[in-house]
Amino acid sequence: MKKNILITLISCMLLAFTACGSNQVSAAKEENISEDEAETVKIAYLPITHSLAVLEEAEELAENNEINVELVKYGSWPELLDALNSGQVDGASVLIELAMKSKAEGIGIKAVALGHKDGNVIVVSNDIEDGADLKGKTIAIPHRQSSHNILVNDALAENGLTIDDVEIVELAPTEMPSALAAGTIDGYCVAEPFGAMGVSIGAGKVLYESNELWEDSVCCALVLTDSFIENNSETAKAFVDGYKTAGENLTTEQAKTVAEKYLNQTDEVLDISLEWISYDDLEITEEMYDQLSEKVIEYGLLDNPPSYSEFVWNEF
Repeated sequence: MKKNILITLISCMLLAFTACGSNQVSAAKEENISEDEAETVKIAYLPITHSLAVLEEAEELAENNEINVELVKYGSWPELLDALNSGQVDGASVLIELAMKSKAEGIGIKAVALGHKDGNVIVVSNDIEDGADLKGKTIAIPHRQSSHNILVNDALAENGLTIDDVEIVELAPTEMPSALAAGTIDGYCVAEPFGAMGVSIGAGKVLYESNELWEDSVCCALVLTDSFIENNSETAKAFVDGYKTAGENLTTEQAKTVAEKYLNQTDEVLDISLEWISYDDLEITEEMYDQLSEKVIEYGLLDNPPSYSEFVWNEF
């Protein structure tokens, strides 16, 4: 009976959190700003803490009349990726492995900055004591092309296990806390704040923080389309520069303020989630990208990832 009540409560929380389809939000709606005077950058995002840097930039740029950030909210990675790959948006805050795969398939996009640093956890049921207990368990990830998949592989390797020792399932992030509470999965790794949500309602506990497995791990990135960069190079440079500044401005207090506006989460969930993530120094270095590429190949996410020079735009 308690479990059914818990699942119902989680479902209500998730319904409040996520919206069906996409929703467009303009960040230049202030009365003193004329959208006709501003260059518009249309950016796709999911309402997760990993997107807070671009949401913060949209807030900051709303105070000028040079760049207007038009935010386009999506409910899933496949929806967002379709919009990015088809040119419906100028860029996106997206799982970097998904963007790498799109680039490898010929889509004209460039990664211009990190979305964040660290900020992921592996959450498991309360009866799992350590990494060795993962053997034979069912672990959920949001997508095969994700750093969450890499982190699960890293955790298994840390304990002498491989992906063949567990059952990996792809599950929508919004479903993971309730699935863990119901016992249909034994753990999950996903973008925040869903890990914090599972911890907050007592469905599970943190087995690993991402920095324990992969320091300064790469997860989400800000990407822009080649056509936008080529046709609006100065605006693109100014936008990326503003984005990195916005990341530096995201203190825990400011990140919580932005998250409260866009994510519709409780204070407790946000407080837990923001303990694990940082937004300073969002440059994609060649060293960190090469490490990511090695993991992508090692764990079978992509056989031939694009090179740093092909994929990362850093002409600022």
